[in-house]
Amino acid sequence: MAYLFDDFKGWKTYCEDNNCKLFEPVITYEVEQKGKTEEEVWAGLSNAYTVMKEAISTGLKEDMTSRSGMVNNSAKKILKNNKPVLSTEFQLLVARSIAAKEVNSCMGRVVAAPTAGASGILPGTMLTLQEIHQLEDQTILEGLLIGAGIALIIEKKSSLAGAVGGCQAETGSAAAMASGAIVYSLNGSIDQVFNAVAITIQCMLGLVCDPVAGLVEVPCIVRNASAAAIANSSAQIALSDVSAVIPVDECVEAMGEVGQSMETRYKETALGGLAITKTGQEISKRVLIQDIDLLPDEDVNP
Repeated sequence: MAYLFDDFKGWKTYCEDNNCKLFEPVITYEVEQKGKTEEEVWAGLSNAYTVMKEAISTGLKEDMTSRSGMVNNSAKKILKNNKPVLSTEFQLLVARSIAAKEVNSCMGRVVAAPTAGASGILPGTMLTLQEIHQLEDQTILEGLLIGAGIALIIEKKSSLAGAVGGCQAETGSAAAMASGAIVYSLNGSIDQVFNAVAITIQCMLGLVCDPVAGLVEVPCIVRNASAAAIANSSAQIALSDVSAVIPVDECVEAMGEVGQSMETRYKETALGGLAITKTGQEISKRVLIQDIDLLPDEDVNP
């Protein structure tokens, strides 16, 4: 019987009792829950990572202009900027995270990790990490499994949907997945992996989902970059054995409590926050008019 991902404490205990690596229970879970072989699971992960890298490449090479006009090749502009704020690696991390998310907003192919709205965070963090540390693909795939296990627990104890828990549930969860994957990939201990998740959640706690015009573009795209940065900073902190103080399971529970308490207008309804600013409302009206104009005559006048 596969281990069921109820909490982080149980995940750690299972691994210690069975003398297995952190990713192994996730493999077993996938095999039993999805009826797949281990080879099929690894092949699926490899394909997902390929799609992640392709999304980054597409976002950095092709025209990324959305129908709304709110997406306009931001990743390429960032990559070409000759003034890195910290380093060229950090600049690349930001550009890549935005690139993959822009592909989603322009109707391209991405990996929902855990959602399409947060689809730039894992690609940006893991590809950049791999290049900086010269990691094997196998290590990255194991890291993605760690991220999957983290998401399973967050989904059970809180939520992965912006409509339920706000943006903390989407970009926050993706950042938590990424930070844990980063620490694992750099040979961090189980405690360090879970501490990174706790720190990340603390940093993202309470983030609202307030998409302008109801589209997953503004502020969603730039949040992918900021979440990727938080994932890396949390990983650095955890690898230095700085404690989150509040245990990871309690952090996830707090995330769920905050999501439940959050007003509906801040949960993907476009009724609060940036969506109802003067500019946000002007964009919403313009986008709505465009959509009406694009309807076939028979749909407008049946």
